[in-house]
Amino acid sequence: MKFLTDRRSVLIGAGALGATSLLGLSGQPLRAGSTPQKGGTFRFAIADFDSGETLDPQVNESKFMQCLQYQIRNPLIEIGPGGVLIPELATEWEGNDASTVWVFKLRQGVEFHDGRPFTAEDAVYSVNLHRGEDTISVNKSLLVQVTDVKATGPHEMTVTLAAPNASFPSVMSMNPMLMVPAGETDFDKGVGTGGYVLEVYEPGVKAQTVRNPNYWKEGRAHFDAVHMLAIRDVNARTTALKTGEIDAMNNVDTATAGLLQALPGIDLVQTQGKVHYAFSMMCTDPAYRDNNARLAMKYAIDRQDMVDKILSGFGSIANDQPIGTAFADHNPHLEQHMYDPDRARSLMKKAGMEGHKHRLHVSETPFAGATDAAQLFSQHAAAAGIDIEVVREPEDGYWSNVWGKVPFFAERWSGRANEDLTLSLPFSRESIETGWNATAWDNEAFNIALKAARAEKDDTRRRELLWECQAILSADGGMIAPVWADYLDAKSSKVSTPEVVAGDWDLDGNRAPERWWFNA
Repeated sequence: MKFLTDRRSVLIGAGALGATSLLGLSGQPLRAGSTPQKGGTFRFAIADFDSGETLDPQVNESKFMQCLQYQIRNPLIEIGPGGVLIPELATEWEGNDASTVWVFKLRQGVEFHDGRPFTAEDAVYSVNLHRGEDTISVNKSLLVQVTDVKATGPHEMTVTLAAPNASFPSVMSMNPMLMVPAGETDFDKGVGTGGYVLEVYEPGVKAQTVRNPNYWKEGRAHFDAVHMLAIRDVNARTTALKTGEIDAMNNVDTATAGLLQALPGIDLVQTQGKVHYAFSMMCTDPAYRDNNARLAMKYAIDRQDMVDKILSGFGSIANDQPIGTAFADHNPHLEQHMYDPDRARSLMKKAGMEGHKHRLHVSETPFAGATDAAQLFSQHAAAAGIDIEVVREPEDGYWSNVWGKVPFFAERWSGRANEDLTLSLPFSRESIETGWNATAWDNEAFNIALKAARAEKDDTRRRELLWECQAILSADGGMIAPVWADYLDAKSSKVSTPEVVAGDWDLDGNRAPERWWFNA
């Protein structure tokens, strides 16, 4: 069972291509530049960051960190537009008939920034950073299935699994799975094999890189230098773009997106991907232990109102589970949760939580407009007799101090390569221990179906199992996901992009510095 860039490799990715549009002054799609040019300093601002973060791949969480890591380091597999898996430092991968042993052929002739050659020993060390009891990796739960990792040649790594997983290679595309030199512990030196070399890094402030003259990947890393700025305030980012202080930004305010795109020399980059905004309940908390209470909250939110007022139409209605139409195995048969205050009131009473004050913790860190969305939700729920108090939290440290630490909180989930990763990381039993199952939701039927889907090679049967997972999660889970949100980035018209922009994360899958370039 050999996978390179064949049909099966495409299926292991998301399968469905996210639609991307570039809108300029006229509002008509702009043709992306066709011939990449070398040169210039690319300056851009990122909204999601933490002043305490480091360059340790194990905790590669914020968008600032992911974008910086992709400049200086490479994983084995790249996620391309549409979720397709593309060989990066692994040139090909092959599984045995049982999908329990996977062999990765590694690229030869690649050097780290300090001149050391990249070998299988480096790959084994890098993968093992995310395994074992002592790892602090966000990917720990995904690597629990691995029983052995070893070099079986100078440029070959073999991974053995405890159980069949036909989509295991996609784990190697996850953003923390970056290759570092064997034995490396001082990760903030930034040594990698990436298209840029680290020069300056101030957590929560800025980072600067310069092009790697020995980059092994042709047709990438076009800029002479890249300057990143950590700017939380959307108005400050927008002003910097308008005045030419930066060339691009992420997290455009949906309320002002139309005005921004009308400005000469600025393009709005709108990508329909996999990101969903959510308000989530801790299922172990007394207020939400009864699923009737969780369902009450799902019927107490007006989803279309959220799309209209919070997203300004840049998105669509979601249904409390993460597998949308950007995935090949989206379940189109789920009953849509609709706004029904009377039903919500009845369900909350049935749960014995009538009159309870629900404290919804929120900041703008999960998504732009999160505070307004929470206030709007509170208004919707009031019609059902449900009292939601919005608690505004500090921006810095939201992910470490609030998310998954309080009973009711705002969150955002971006894209993962396929359905298994998207369901496993936030909702599987294994992820409860690592803290990535932030709702502490543990459903036996869900876990059984998810494991069965990993082992299933028949496309039809695997789809049925994934549909079952989506149905269980939508009906029983602790996540209220009212909307799918389009990614909204903005850039100077002097910056060109590929004709298709990736939709797994914003800024072209957090790889804008490697994939974009200045016009001639």
